[in-house]
Amino acid sequence: MPDRRLAAGLGLAVVAAAALSACATAAAQTQLRIGAMFPLHGDAAGLASDELRGAEIAAQLVNQAGGVRGAQITLDLRDVESASQAATAASSLAADGVPAIIGAYSSELSIPAAAAVSRRGIVYWETGAVADQLTGRGLPLVFRVGADGADLGGNSGQFVLDQLAPRLHENAAQLRYFLVTADDAYAHSVADGAHRALAAGGAVFAGEAVYNPYAPRWVETVAAVSAAHPNILLLSSHIPDGIAFRRAFLAAGLHVQAFLGTTMAQCLPDFGEALGPDAVGVFASDRPPNGFNPRALNGQARALYATFASTWEQQTGRAPSEEGISGFSAAWVLFHDVLPRATSFQPQAIASAARALNLPDRSLPNGAGVRFSSSGAQLGQNTRAAAVIWQWQNGGAWPVVWPPLYATGSIELATA
Repeated sequence: MPDRRLAAGLGLAVVAAAALSACATAAAQTQLRIGAMFPLHGDAAGLASDELRGAEIAAQLVNQAGGVRGAQITLDLRDVESASQAATAASSLAADGVPAIIGAYSSELSIPAAAAVSRRGIVYWETGAVADQLTGRGLPLVFRVGADGADLGGNSGQFVLDQLAPRLHENAAQLRYFLVTADDAYAHSVADGAHRALAAGGAVFAGEAVYNPYAPRWVETVAAVSAAHPNILLLSSHIPDGIAFRRAFLAAGLHVQAFLGTTMAQCLPDFGEALGPDAVGVFASDRPPNGFNPRALNGQARALYATFASTWEQQTGRAPSEEGISGFSAAWVLFHDVLPRATSFQPQAIASAARALNLPDRSLPNGAGVRFSSSGAQLGQNTRAAAVIWQWQNGGAWPVVWPPLYATGSIELATA
């Protein structure tokens, strides 16, 4: 005859085990782990940390509003400094079961990171890097909310044709433009975008000097510029080499009617602080920085930006940086707009929700909208990304000067 006490005990044990299992499942469902990889040491650490902080604030605000279908977002962070470390981080995060990974600030890291993450069937969500190659390889799980090189470079070219040529009293055929380009994916993608826009508009290509950003030979580069006699110069560089080239350019006694930095390197405070008066007159193609005209945002986006900026200032004691705005805007789209629309927290469901997203211009706190390209050449690139032109001016001013919706100042022309 069976022991009823034993049977009852076993029954209680089964009930208890089921209850514990249910509790464990409920606990797991209250957290949504998202991977993150950024360079947190070395030369890129300061700007990359700002981009990460922006993403963290996006998660914080979504969590304060109840999370994603009740799940609180947690970032599973890896410090990456090289392509090999990015691949290792992708493997580690895949083992942790994350459905999506954000990162990685630098094009040099983001291109291999996106490939490594995509190979593991995980969504890669770029928060800052701009090289075209990131979203130009037809990887269906790779997305970028911000501008790519073609956006920034094309913006520079269009600005020259639409705004500078009339002010210089020149038609397009009288514009001779010269490219000075760092030899890497980031700079080439931006320079190529500017080249395509200017050539399509009828401007004359005067040549290009490509240099090694780690060991530049400025005497040769400056000589090439001098021999070409351009009236428009477009520099695609990183911060240290951009500053060094500007100094070499001026030391050689060269001047042009317009000097444009087509990459974001000329937009950062380092450029103006290092060069002082020698930065004046330089234009810079950029993602919208702190201080652009708030009319560029719709009412909801304006309120969101104010909340983000207040949170940022409480944490840092300063206004949000460009990288912070970029990181926040990109992460906000994933956390607030994509994940709640996904049918599950599986990578394919997240990617499908991203591809279906349709936010009009001025919806994001950087003035952008969202519509991801479905074409192979730009698959996963946001076709409504925002880009602006601003200028270093006298007295330490650096207003956004174009497009008009974003502008906080006027174009000042002088020999550069």
